[in-house]
Amino acid sequence: MKHLTKELWFNTRLEREFVNVTETVADLVAESGVREGLCLVNAMHITASVFINDDEGGLHHDFDLWLEKLAPHEPVSSYRHNVGETNADAHMKRQIMGREVVVAITEGALHLGPWEQIFYGEFDGRRRKRVLVKIIGD
Repeated sequence: MKHLTKELWFNTRLEREFVNVTETVADLVAESGVREGLCLVNAMHITASVFINDDEGGLHHDFDLWLEKLAPHEPVSSYRHNVGETNADAHMKRQIMGREVVVAITEGALHLGPWEQIFYGEFDGRRRKRVLVKIIGD
């Protein structure tokens, strides 16, 4: 069995940001030499997410507004977690958007649907964070 483990590092400009990592992950699949297998893409921080969806700016804007309605940043005093840091909302946004994705590898490529892209979602940005990519198969 072949395998590859890599970490992708991020330091976003904004507090909340969505970064398309599909091409980077596809390059790692090619590097791995795996023709048939699985690719795990996993946020390694509890205020960040990895998810699959469409790469369309309006949708990303809608995600941002929707998440802010579900888990608003302000007032920070409304969260018990906000002691020392004010990122309780970021923890909740991560729970909504998810921790990781697993994508099939077929004939040496990510087996995604027509509009599917892999995203890193940052909800407490401007600091260094990482994503694990683990590829296994034959």
